[in-house]
Amino acid sequence: MILVDTVYQRVLALANKEQRGYITPQEFNLLANQAQMEIFEQYFYDQKSEDQNLKNSTEFSNVDEMLDEKLSIFKNTQALTVTGSTGTLPSNMYRLGSLFYASSLIEVEQVTEEELMYLQQSPLAKPSTYCPAFVRSGGSTVTLYPSPTTAINLNYIRTPAKVVWGYAVINDKALYNNGSSTNFELHGGDETELVYKILSLAGITIAKPGLGTYAEQQITAQKTQEKQ
Repeated sequence: MILVDTVYQRVLALANKEQRGYITPQEFNLLANQAQMEIFEQYFYDQKSEDQNLKNSTEFSNVDEMLDEKLSIFKNTQALTVTGSTGTLPSNMYRLGSLFYASSLIEVEQVTEEELMYLQQSPLAKPSTYCPAFVRSGGSTVTLYPSPTTAINLNYIRTPAKVVWGYAVINDKALYNNGSSTNFELHGGDETELVYKILSLAGITIAKPGLGTYAEQQITAQKTQEKQ
């Protein structure tokens, strides 16, 4: 977890240092969520990149462990809401992992519509309670074969909670309100990149001249240092 107020104060301090103006709480909240999602999505690109490297390398194993640690907070297991043969996926799902029968832990295999057509034509391969299958039938639903008679659980990765720097206006000044705030859910090691990414986005989206260039230079310098 990264404290939202800590990030906002660092962003303001750097923007002021560069004499690039004030970033309002409304602007910060908008940019903070965009920055969080960009870093969150980068976890998956990095993971895919590392999967293509040699698995017997200690260096790459350490990177894999770090990425797994960063994603661990977002991994969920819960019951799937099922009506008939249709299962409704969680609204906060980012990536679907697996479906399985809660009572027997039998995994429900994901297949395509075309694969399902061929499976259903085969008496031996046709989906059954011992070898069930499902098809993604939409962005938020799955169709189960056969219709389940037992509870179905799913593993998935959820999206990060929406970041909010909450505040109360006192004497025309926005003062931090912890009770109405929501912190970043990213790994603590990403705090510096997060700060500079928000500054970079500010330079692009809210016309802070030069701020984006400065932030991008800092991000590049940080990544270069990490590779040494």
